[in-house]
This record gives sequence, structure tokens and C-alpha cells, in this order.
Amino acid sequence: MKHRLAEESVLFISIIKWVVLATCVGLIVGLATAGFLRSLAWSTSLAHRWSGTIYLLPLALAISSLLVNWCAPEAEGHGTEKVIEAIHRRAGRIKAAVVPVKIVVTVLTLALGGSAGKEGPCAQIGGGLSSLFADLLKFGDQDRKKLVICGISAGFASVFGAPIAGSIFGVEVLFVGTILYDVLLPSFIAGITSFQVAKALRVEYFHHNLDFTPVFSEAFFLKVMLAGIFFGLCSMLLIEILKAGEWVARRLRIWMPLKGLLGGAAMLALALLFSRDYLGLGLGTIESCLRGNSSPWYAFLLKPVFTSLTLNFGGSGGIVTPIFFVGATSGTLFATLLHQNVPTFAAIGTTSLLAGAANTPIAASILTVELFGPAVAPYAAVACVISFLMTGHRSVYPSQILSMRKSASIDVEIGREVDQIEARFKGREKSLTGQLLRAAKYALSHVRPPKA
Repeated sequence: MKHRLAEESVLFISIIKWVVLATCVGLIVGLATAGFLRSLAWSTSLAHRWSGTIYLLPLALAISSLLVNWCAPEAEGHGTEKVIEAIHRRAGRIKAAVVPVKIVVTVLTLALGGSAGKEGPCAQIGGGLSSLFADLLKFGDQDRKKLVICGISAGFASVFGAPIAGSIFGVEVLFVGTILYDVLLPSFIAGITSFQVAKALRVEYFHHNLDFTPVFSEAFFLKVMLAGIFFGLCSMLLIEILKAGEWVARRLRIWMPLKGLLGGAAMLALALLFSRDYLGLGLGTIESCLRGNSSPWYAFLLKPVFTSLTLNFGGSGGIVTPIFFVGATSGTLFATLLHQNVPTFAAIGTTSLLAGAANTPIAASILTVELFGPAVAPYAAVACVISFLMTGHRSVYPSQILSMRKSASIDVEIGREVDQIEARFKGREKSLTGQLLRAAKYALSHVRPPKA
């Protein structure tokens, strides 16, 4: 009896401890996120008053790369990846200088036309402030990691106005196939608190409840599953384009600011050739797709190219908003080809791309409810899971740790970072999947061309 009372007392004290700490993190991150978003909105509005701002893009990438290289190398690229890396490799230690540098270079990149997002910086700001908070309290590694995870959740929740999805994202994004239940309560508290603080400071959020309610039928459900496969392939393509840009940038052995000038010039040329819609956040295109308007069929291919050039050639920003852009435009293309309702599949594509590219199907499914309403959520959830499986063992966050195999017919090493994994097909697999694959391979190898 005494043992049971002692256990309950320890658990009660632990809950109180993390309620207080997570609330503090939520307040801090909510204030910082609101300040960042207001600064970004002001600078972007100021830049848009002059149509020639686009010509400053090469200079913006060059200056951004200089600031990052001199002041905080950890602020390079998209922020969420750096926070995941810090949690897995350095027990959540993030230098305090990362926060102001990340804010400055992201505002500079996005205001002058860089193709990136705003959630990565908020996640890194949240993680950096949480790490600093842990330093002030002299926490150990385990508690520090918990606080930094809360910072990710708070940043994501407050930047998109999605407290539940943001909270789940923070505990789901670290591992592929595992949710950290021990951080679930503080992540929820930090995410909800951060969202409420940012909302109280009049941060405006995008929510688009769909007017169209699909009528369930077997045919429609099959199309949703087909869409999940298509979005998974689009996720895979997005990841590979980002990797290709990184490969090219690494092999250009020149001074980093010169890379920024080169990458910015390439983006400028592409924007003048195709459209300026692929620069910046691209929120106008996303909203247009969700209203049922068409977009160029190649839009979902061009946006990753612009984003890859931005992040790999000196720019700074997040990756989730470009993922939303690719999802909305690919969903529009899918709906147009199959003569379906465009807003419905644009919405499903928006969150399905996130599920596949970031390996976060649960957070993406919940995000559908918070952004687009409950009517489309069951269909989006199915598409999100299929997209997650179709993307394979790859991610826009290469520091994620793999905790599951997406198929029993694929041999991968569990417990390693996604970027270090090489997937192999099990040739002697006895599962149904393996048998079907072998049968298809056998059939294709015995195809004979028709005689003339």
C-alpha cells in the first residue's frame, strides 16, 4: 500500500512539474513566434511595394549565407531538421545565437523572394529558447530533450494555428513509426499555450473549411486511395529534388556567398521564365487551389526546384509551407485529370504531402481537421497513411531515426538516421507482398514481343 501511494505521489509531482514547465515554454515560444510572424508580415509587405525587389534575391541569399557562416552555422537550411539533429546528437543543446540569427536570415530570405516556409524557423526558435531555458534551470540531458521537444510543438502550433496537430507533430517527427508518449502531455500544454498567446497577440491564421461534403461511395473511396499513392510519389519526388540540390551545392567548391549569388540568379531566371508565383511562401497559390482554381500542371514540380535552390544555396526558412504548395497543386492536377472536386483533393493533397515527406501521418491527419474541417478528414487520413507508406524510407528530415519497416519485404536497419539507410528488397521473402513482387518480376521477364 505504501509503495502504491509513493508511486502515485511521484507521478502527481511529475505531472505538476511538466505542466508548469510546458506552460512556461508555451508562453516564451508564443511571444517569440508572434514577434517573428509580425516582423515577417511587415517586411514582406514593405518589399512588395517595389516590384524590383525580386532582383535583390541573389544578394539576399549571399548575405544570409554570410550571417549564418559567421554567427551561427546551426541556423543553416530549414530549422526543424537542425532541431531534430540537436535532439538526437547533442541531447537538445542549441546555441542561443541561433535564435536571433535564424529570425534575421529567414525574414531576409522570404521578404526578398526566397522559396521557403515559416514553420522551420519557428520550430528552431522554440527549440533554441527551450534549450536556453533548460540551461538556466541546469537541467540534465533527459529533461532538456523533453523541453526542446515541447519547443518544437509550441513553434509548429503557433505558426499554423493548429494546436493539436502541432503538439502531435513535435512528438512524431523525431522517429519514423514511433510517438514519444512520455512527452505527450507537456507537448499538448506547450502547443495550446503557445497558440493562445500568439492568437491573443493578433497573429492571423489560415483556415479554410470546405463547403463541399463528399458523398461516400466505393468509387470515390478508391480514388482517394489512388490519390494517396500519387501524393506519396510526389513526396518522394520532392525529397529527391531537395537531395539533388544539396548534391549540386556540395560539389560547387566556391565561397558560400558566391553560391548564394549563383542560386539566386538561377531562381531569378526561372521566375522570369515561368512565374513569380513560385517565389516566397506561395500562400496565394495554395489558397487559389483550395478555392477551386486551376494551376499549371507542372507547378508541383517547379516549387521543389525553387525551394531546393533557396535552402541549398544560402537561404534560410522552413520546408512545410513548400510541402503544402506541392500538395495543393498536385491535388489540383489529380482532381482535374479525374474530373473530381478540386478543393477537396487540394486539401487532401496539402496534408498528404506532409504525411509522406515528413513521415508524420497522425499529425497530418489531425491537421486536416484543424485547417479544413471534419468533413474531409476521414478521406484525408486514408490518403495520409498511404502517402506515408509510399514515400518509402526517406524524409525531408534526414536526421529522423527509423523505428519501423514500412514493408516486411524490405530490409532496412532499424535505429539509424534515415539519411544513413539503404533499403534492400528481400529476395526470399515469403510474405504475400514478396510473392506478388516476385510474380510480377517473373511475368515481366518472360514477356515476348509480338512476331511481325
